Amino acid sequence: MSRLRIIGLLLFLITLVVYLPVLHNGFINYDDNQYVTENQMVQRGLTWPGFQWAFTMWHASNWHPLTWLSHMADCELFRLNPAGHHLVNLLLHAVNSVLVFALWRRWRRLTENLWPAAFIAALFAWHPLHVESVAWVSERKDVLSTFFALLSLLAYTRHARCRVAAGGDEISATGLPGQFYSSRPYWLALGFFACSLMSKPMLVTLPFVMLLLDRWPLQRKQRFYRLCLEKWPFVALSAASCVVTIFAQRQEAMASLVKCPLRLRLENVVMAYVGYLQKTVWPEKLAVFYPLPDAIAWPAFAGAGLVLILISAIALMAARRQPYLLTGWLWYLGTLVPVIGLVQVGDQALADRYTYFPLIGIFFAATFFIKGAAGRLKSSNVMLALPAVAVLATCVALTENQLGCWRSSETLFTHALAVTKNNALAHLNLGEAYQEQQRPAEALAQYQEVL
Repeated sequence: MSRLRIIGLLLFLITLVVYLPVLHNGFINYDDNQYVTENQMVQRGLTWPGFQWAFTMWHASNWHPLTWLSHMADCELFRLNPAGHHLVNLLLHAVNSVLVFALWRRWRRLTENLWPAAFIAALFAWHPLHVESVAWVSERKDVLSTFFALLSLLAYTRHARCRVAAGGDEISATGLPGQFYSSRPYWLALGFFACSLMSKPMLVTLPFVMLLLDRWPLQRKQRFYRLCLEKWPFVALSAASCVVTIFAQRQEAMASLVKCPLRLRLENVVMAYVGYLQKTVWPEKLAVFYPLPDAIAWPAFAGAGLVLILISAIALMAARRQPYLLTGWLWYLGTLVPVIGLVQVGDQALADRYTYFPLIGIFFAATFFIKGAAGRLKSSNVMLALPAVAVLATCVALTENQLGCWRSSETLFTHALAVTKNNALAHLNLGEAYQEQQRPAEALAQYQEVL
């Protein structure tokens, strides 16, 4: 067995072991009821009426038919045993980790070893910010949409490498890239992208990611407009997904400008971008729900804006010699746009689950920056390996701790109240958890806190 396959297998198995405690967790009385435990259509399993319902109706303020079908398949196999539902999430996450490794190994064939790609994939697999996407049954849409998005990028990479090997793109008389219809990897990428959007519409910005990758690491030399023209079917799918999502969410989930003014939204955008970075570097006080504040202090907003400007300036200035910095930074900024709060959905200021795909950009930018700096300082492999192992070990320990918070609704929302302030939603859901346990006095106390 090749070293590449051994590393991929180890990554898969270790990820399973790290997340194994999730199999002891139950359903959460926050969205899991809408998705599984109180959804009669899903509980019937895979049926023709269920198939029609998944594709023709929007429920829980979303249209994601493949996600519904995956939940139906779970109920077909496991009924309402939460361990089975959690197992499928875990398997998808472990596979996604291997796909991230495969992507970076394919993109960075010129590197001398596999370890940067392995480190990026391990960070993706074991970072505690990703616990929410794996441990929450309702977030099947996260791991499933990312699964298809990574397959789309793998197929697109194959297409792009074939184009480069063939000598570049030629524009035909129809205005389309030469050999457009004969590229099987291209159509595979498009098909996987459609499946990703039918699992969760967040990744509508994937065509933008493809353009970033055209510059680095694929290093395609064609003119920018030709590369954009190549993406028009992807952009068309994104536009259609956006329209469907707006119709699905506008009645229940979208906050009005009266409830959430534009100024507060813009201020929270800046705070959220920096907040996610802060939690990436120092993942403490993670919660299932972070309340949107009534107002944001001016010094905090100015400081966060300065951080974003500074990082952007560094990435731009280093774009020629260190292109991975700009690609990774724009990957992070761009893929968060649909959920950053410009169109406010729900009452949260930010959410851990939103980082599942965007943080890949930060992970590879930081990894290659450190590797390049170590090379210039002529540091030994041991000098790099020791801190890398320490970082991954810390991630595993924090992930194990965070998995315990997701054991039940009571533990989840008790923890949320311990690490956040003015969290009415956490009080409400904790009260419901107490009520289900026949603890009316404690439930009443939580409901009084909500009021």
